Amino acid sequence: MSPRDFIETVRRVLDAQPLERERAADEIADCLSSYSAAQASALATVLAAAAVTEKDYSVMEAELHAILELMSTGHVVHIHVAQLQDLEIEGLPGEIQGYVRDLLEA
Repeated sequence: MSPRDFIETVRRVLDAQPLERERAADEIADCLSSYSAAQASALATVLAAAAVTEKDYSVMEAELHAILELMSTGHVVHIHVAQLQDLEIEGLPGEIQGYVRDLLEA
């Protein structure tokens, strides 16, 4: 992925509009072969920070799914998403709790 496209992807993950954030996360999950190792780990870190601050559960689910997909590349390890520990898991919907637990145990 070109530097310009990488920056645009990060910008979209952080967009003010929930639908744009969700689309960005979905596209990240769909384009795994486009990222270098450094880009994959950086995207996972940004997505983890976004998920911790996310108020929209459908967006949070898309962000967490994208992180799981990025982890499947082998370029993302627990330290990249450790900030997910800041989530209060018990207060989240059941499916999202499962995503968070899977990510923290990876």
